[in-house]
Amino acid sequence: MSPTRRTAIKSVGVASGLAAIPGTVYARGEHEDDEREKKRNEKPDEKKKNDEPPMEPPTGGVRVAHLSPDAPNVDVFVDDQRVLADVPYGDISPYLELEPGTYRVQITAADDPDAIVYDEQVSVEDAFYTLAAIGELEANTFEVLVLTDAGSAVVRLVHASPDAPAVDVSAAGQPLFENVAFGEASDYIAVPAGDYTLEISPAGDQETVVAAVDVTLELATPYTAFATGYLEPPADLEDRAFEVLLTPDGPAAIEAETPAQAN
Repeated sequence: MSPTRRTAIKSVGVASGLAAIPGTVYARGEHEDDEREKKRNEKPDEKKKNDEPPMEPPTGGVRVAHLSPDAPNVDVFVDDQRVLADVPYGDISPYLELEPGTYRVQITAADDPDAIVYDEQVSVEDAFYTLAAIGELEANTFEVLVLTDAGSAVVRLVHASPDAPAVDVSAAGQPLFENVAFGEASDYIAVPAGDYTLEISPAGDQETVVAAVDVTLELATPYTAFATGYLEPPADLEDRAFEVLLTPDGPAAIEAETPAQAN
């Protein structure tokens, strides 16, 4: 990897936290005089730093969702550079900012770069993506879904539970998604902002609710609901029962990852 490509990879959550707060207004008078005096006494390096424009918010990135319940913690490499380390099951990483292009993405067992479970070329445009690792290593159903994340007020479902049948998802008795099978990602659908109880049931059997999760969907925010874990966990994986993980997508996820800055 060239130095320019290597420096293109950074955590969006960290980078966006460095942006200046726009719109700050100072009262005129003594404070203005103090500011002029401060600038006169400023060292050249400090003045240059203060004159730098604020960082632009990122317009694209890639994150990784570890949803393979029998897989160990993993490391993620982009063009042979480790960008995520020791990612456990159930974690959804922050977005990593990548310039548009084609990258070699590898997923390995944590601290074991020779134990490669995914090694593919991934094309990145000026957009947000999720690499969702699903399935089971033992059953040889492990795969990585490359999902393009949205930028509007919508929600979608990713079925990543290896022992669950195709499912329907409803809210307040109204179907949202129907017959989504393991390994499939539904299309985004638009829903009004508000509080919902999402009920997951076997396809065609809305009366049998296998899981329910309360969520708040905010205006102009896209979401992905990941159905993951086991309906019947193996004896050595009892803590990985079926659940639904809801996460905001695209720029909304970056805002959630960046600590709020006080005025």
